[in-house]
Amino acid sequence: QLQASGGGLVQAGGSLRLSCAASGRAFSNIAMAWFRQAPGKEREFVAGINWSGIRYYSDSVKGRFTISRDEAKNTMYLEMNSLKPEETAVYYCASKYGTTVFSRDRNWFRYWGRGTLVTVSS
Repeated sequence: QLQASGGGLVQAGGSLRLSCAASGRAFSNIAMAWFRQAPGKEREFVAGINWSGIRYYSDSVKGRFTISRDEAKNTMYLEMNSLKPEETAVYYCASKYGTTVFSRDRNWFRYWGRGTLVTVSS
């Protein structure tokens, strides 16, 4: 089970940190990612981290967002800086266990959190 939190209202150029707490299973051979879905748009990949800690980013957020995880807390984070109004969306965390590979395809992930709304005002 995944629980995303940390969303809210922020001005353009501001920062937010999202958290995704995983319960039920420990972090082992797990791939995790953040996706976002804006109104009227498809859910898109934002950032991910594989079982060994390799990080992946979409081109649009590279250099501004940082994904990380704390295995002791079974929690993944997304630090978002220099936010833009067009990044207003519901942000979802996702995971897949028992894998040593990684995919940016949303259909590849098995577990999803309920999402947290990020609103960036201009």
